[in-house]
Parts: sequence; C-alpha cells; structure tokens
Amino acid sequence: MADFVKSGHGEWEDPVVKTRCRILWRRPEQLASDVYDWAEANGMVNRVCTLYELHSGEDINGMSFEGADEELLRRAIGILEEQGKCRLFQGETSSEDGIKFF
Repeated sequence: MADFVKSGHGEWEDPVVKTRCRILWRRPEQLASDVYDWAEANGMVNRVCTLYELHSGEDINGMSFEGADEELLRRAIGILEEQGKCRLFQGETSSEDGIKFF
C-alpha cells in the first residue's frame, strides 16, 4: 500500500494507524486535466454544468471521470479552481452543485 501512496495512486484514510488505504486509479491532478480537456472539447468553457452531469451525464460516457468517486471528483474540481479554470457554485444538494469553466 505504501507504494500506491508514494506514487500518488493511494492515500491513507486513517493516516495515523494506516489500516485503510483508498486506491486511486487516476491521481486528482490527472482527473482535473481530463475534466478540463472534456470541457474544452465539448464547448463547456464559459458554460455551467452540474456535478451530477460530470459524474453521470450522457456526454461523459467513456471518460476517465465517468462514475468517479464524488470526493475525488470534487478534489479535481478544486485543483481546477486553484488554477483559475473553473468555479464551483453550491446547489440545493451536492449533486446540483454547478461548475462554470473558464
């Protein structure tokens, strides 16, 4: 498990005792890049989509982030926010949160 964590493809859910490790098939940075590439390729720059659409929408079939863990997807969106490539807006529920790409 330590090798997964060291490579960025794993993270300890309980970092003190290290008994549970979450395995990430794509690092958050990779997922962020994939999401933004999708947004550019599908004309989503300067438009808004919901977190649900990024997770389960028809337009993301076959994309690396289709069905991704919501926490991981949110981390990827956070990376894009830090890069100035998007902004997350809170909806009434977490799946209704909107993302505007720049």
